[in-house]
Amino acid sequence: MTRPLSDTRDTRRIPLTRRRFVQAGAAAALGAAMSDRVYGANERIGVGVIGFGLVGREHVRNFHAQPDSRVVAVCDTYRPRMEAAAALTGGAAAPYADFRKLLDDKHVDAVVVAAPDHWHALMTMMACAAGKDVYVEKPLTLFVREGRWMVEVARRYQRVVQVGTQQRSAPHFERAKRLIQDGRLGKIVHVQIDFWRNLMPGFGYPADQDPPAGLDWDMFLGPAPLRAYNPNRGIYHFRWCWDTAGGQMTNLGQHSLDTVHWALDLPPPTAVTSSGGRFFLKDNCETPDTQIAVIEYPGFNAVCQWQECSAGAATTEMGALGFFGSKGNLRLTRGSLKLTPDRKHNPTNVVAQIMGPHPPGGPQMVPEPLAYWGEPAQDDGADGGNQYVLHARNFLDCIRSRKEPNSDVERGHRVATVCHLANISLRTGRKIRWDGEKEEILDDPQAAAMLVRPYRKPWDAVLRALGVV
Repeated sequence: MTRPLSDTRDTRRIPLTRRRFVQAGAAAALGAAMSDRVYGANERIGVGVIGFGLVGREHVRNFHAQPDSRVVAVCDTYRPRMEAAAALTGGAAAPYADFRKLLDDKHVDAVVVAAPDHWHALMTMMACAAGKDVYVEKPLTLFVREGRWMVEVARRYQRVVQVGTQQRSAPHFERAKRLIQDGRLGKIVHVQIDFWRNLMPGFGYPADQDPPAGLDWDMFLGPAPLRAYNPNRGIYHFRWCWDTAGGQMTNLGQHSLDTVHWALDLPPPTAVTSSGGRFFLKDNCETPDTQIAVIEYPGFNAVCQWQECSAGAATTEMGALGFFGSKGNLRLTRGSLKLTPDRKHNPTNVVAQIMGPHPPGGPQMVPEPLAYWGEPAQDDGADGGNQYVLHARNFLDCIRSRKEPNSDVERGHRVATVCHLANISLRTGRKIRWDGEKEEILDDPQAAAMLVRPYRKPWDAVLRALGVV
């Protein structure tokens, strides 16, 4: 049934009162009590999607196409996008200008958070408190402490929270994980993460100006500091500003580091060092266009590096993840997998090859048959787009079963933390030493202060109402 367009009324002045969050808590208690209920075979899960950008559009399509779910509500701070989202559902979704009204909608059972990065944590926690299960896009958080708050709130209200690191639901990524865990690479000694694309010459230097018609700029900023509108702080470009995002380190970095943590079942890192800058792009954005991070784990290092201006953009894919072990290496992208085993060597022969002929009695070259540490493996037919569908399917299945999803909020928090530590290192110019058990930066008070940021009023009151600060 088509929902009335009258739901698009301006709701910016809805007060964030304690009474309102007490009511939300009561609703959440009811939701938690019902969390074990079994959905009927013909009962559809009502999904609300917040944010209708590049990824939000994908989610509206995917969730609306599933046989047991329907997108029943959409929300965006930019009215043209909100209306386009509703139109994509054939008018079946109620359009909202304020996400709080979407959370109040009794038809919404689950929420997809695809808003800008600085909104991910707060919207997720508020949705959990309203009794909704949540699919939240990466990066999970804007700063480290938000992740622990999210885990606490999700557990308190017994909510399923799926993080949008879709590769955990991709068959060829699962195959790569099995190959690694089966020992096909031997002992992993290094991981290399690379991204590249070409955005030259950058986004220019537009002046501060009035926001475009239909954009609620105050709501777009939400808990972020109040700034004058600038196109390079707004739609899409929010990613290049520290107030609202962490650049590609937290964006694409969370994707690949999540795969590393997942495949290797990693403990937290012990230290992170990062450097870079905005070297190529000519604009008034802030986050680096070039960055390298060295992440120290017990027993090996991971190196994450990327460029926003690179000839690598001419290749078919903009990034690759490489696992290097004592028996071979594995290259993994969204569309392919390739395992290359190393050749076995006789140590005496290797020394002789390097050092040259030896006197009589020394190590001599001995003919050796060609042998490798196992068989190669390759998959060039993976469908990167299908990962979104499979990840959505896993989320819906977990709503019904109440099982932990493929990319749970706790795991997402741990990976996001590594990305934030890299950015803290970059911004302070120092190596960051990390106590993963206590989630504390060691011996650097200035860097430790960057683990948390204040929320702008009135959104700071929400954190107090949620009981996380």
